[in-house]
Amino acid sequence: MASPAADGSTLGAPTVEQLDELAGSAPLVAIDGLVAGYGKMQVLHGITLRVARGQSLCLIGPNGAGKSTVLHSIYGLTDIASGRITVAGADVTRLPVNRRLQDAGIAYLLQDNSVFPDMTVEENLWMGGYLLARPEQARQRAEQVLAKYEPLRLRRKERAAVLSGGERRLLEISRALIMDPDVLLVDEPSIGLEPRFIDMVFAILRGLQRNDGKTIVLVEQNARKGLEFADKEKLFIHPKLMQLLAHDGNRVDPYAP
Repeated sequence: MASPAADGSTLGAPTVEQLDELAGSAPLVAIDGLVAGYGKMQVLHGITLRVARGQSLCLIGPNGAGKSTVLHSIYGLTDIASGRITVAGADVTRLPVNRRLQDAGIAYLLQDNSVFPDMTVEENLWMGGYLLARPEQARQRAEQVLAKYEPLRLRRKERAAVLSGGERRLLEISRALIMDPDVLLVDEPSIGLEPRFIDMVFAILRGLQRNDGKTIVLVEQNARKGLEFADKEKLFIHPKLMQLLAHDGNRVDPYAP
């Protein structure tokens, strides 16, 4: 593993060519030299990474390492000082949030509970299509999602407030699918869930990747689940020092000569 220099920078950082190779030389999401944060507080200091189409990347590490800030930056929720973010070759660095979903196909699943508790399950799904040209499109896509996920279909007329934690998480994932995004940014999907629901959520995410070709960038506090799920992991040891791991847990050291 690379060692930090006296000034906190990383020695022998991976080259863009090495990252492209790890992403199969055809990245869907590419971040280059990203410096970003909130207001005057910089959290990311020159992050570069690649994620291929249909690939899953899990960011794991201690609190404060900048994992969620990577997701926030991809979705347009941070102040970017420098660097570049592209999706399918298009520069989205300065693109407004609504256009990242509508034009770039990026959806973000919040860490916190984000369902509308007083709306029914199907009404929550309709809200996922608020950027579509016609309300009928959102309803049609909601029916497709309900046909896919029986737990939601059986409770479609019930208020979201009565759902279990796992069912709420399924609803949040399903609502994000209404816009048919290419990229899913998923922040701490297991947080606050019972073990049986954690398994369910990761099975759903795995199905979206394998069967629907979704590209998933995930932040996960449960390192074991994150390592089991992802094709590739980026371990945030320090905001300026990271290590790439292979899906089977064997190290892929981009810092090696």
